[in-house]
Amino acid sequence: MTDIKSQNVVAAQKMGGDNRYKSNNVELRKLFFDYSGLIPFFLFAAIFIGLPTGSVIVNAFRGNSNEWTFENLRVAFGDIYFTSLTGSIQLGFTSALTGAVTGLAISYGVAISGKKKLQRVVATASGVFANTGGVPLAFFFIAAIGNYGLVTIALQKIGIDIYSGNFTLFGFSGLVLVYLYFQIPLMVIVTYPAIEGIKNEWREAAVNLGATKSMYWRYIGIPILTPAFTGAFLLLFANAFAAYATANVLTSGTIPLLPIQIGSLVNGNVVADQTNVGMAMGLEMIIVVAVTMGGYIYLDRKTSRWRKR
Repeated sequence: MTDIKSQNVVAAQKMGGDNRYKSNNVELRKLFFDYSGLIPFFLFAAIFIGLPTGSVIVNAFRGNSNEWTFENLRVAFGDIYFTSLTGSIQLGFTSALTGAVTGLAISYGVAISGKKKLQRVVATASGVFANTGGVPLAFFFIAAIGNYGLVTIALQKIGIDIYSGNFTLFGFSGLVLVYLYFQIPLMVIVTYPAIEGIKNEWREAAVNLGATKSMYWRYIGIPILTPAFTGAFLLLFANAFAAYATANVLTSGTIPLLPIQIGSLVNGNVVADQTNVGMAMGLEMIIVVAVTMGGYIYLDRKTSRWRKR
């Protein structure tokens, strides 16, 4: 009798183990099929983002004789090339701050208008403008407000010369103006959901409790929008900091910017055998962009919490 019970217990344990094994297999297969569509994305990211990033990091610490060294970083942070880092930071900060303030004002105006057609038009136009850049964007501005652009000549005929002062399309101020073409729409896209997420009930509750309009914005509106605004500013900064083609076409390297300097070093257009110095400068850019985007992701998650409530 005892032997029969023991056999039944062993059989039950074996059956339970088999069921758990089958259940685990089913869950693994389900998990694989659920996420199998992401495999091409991960392959693409690994080949075109992961491998180049790893190559830049490794070669930043390699010398011309393939030895390990910190000399590339020392040269990259030297006076000659450090100005390109500060120039890119200045350009990114100026265009990001201007674009953030202007874009936030546009987002707020469109959100409170209550006009669905206007909101759809602004959303569509912002999506198009935010993704316009590179050589075509530089050509648009050269054709419009270059030295002999259509708008420049038309304004000269009525006595307005936009080049009479310090402005030039091919200098720092011109780059900021061109970058605003895609910075402002990007700000609209990023901040509009946050502004639209502010509920009217919050305003009504504040008014019922005796709060004035300024008190509402001071204690409710601005604290709520600050993470969204700061995160969007960081996104705009990274966007301008890493831009290459537009600045390269407009300035031809006359303004020291990190992306242009990296391109010149990697292509050997400045000094021979300094490709790895360009890799070290690329590492600088990776660090700056990674820190900036890390801050953006954190603030975006913080904003999304109250947006879902």
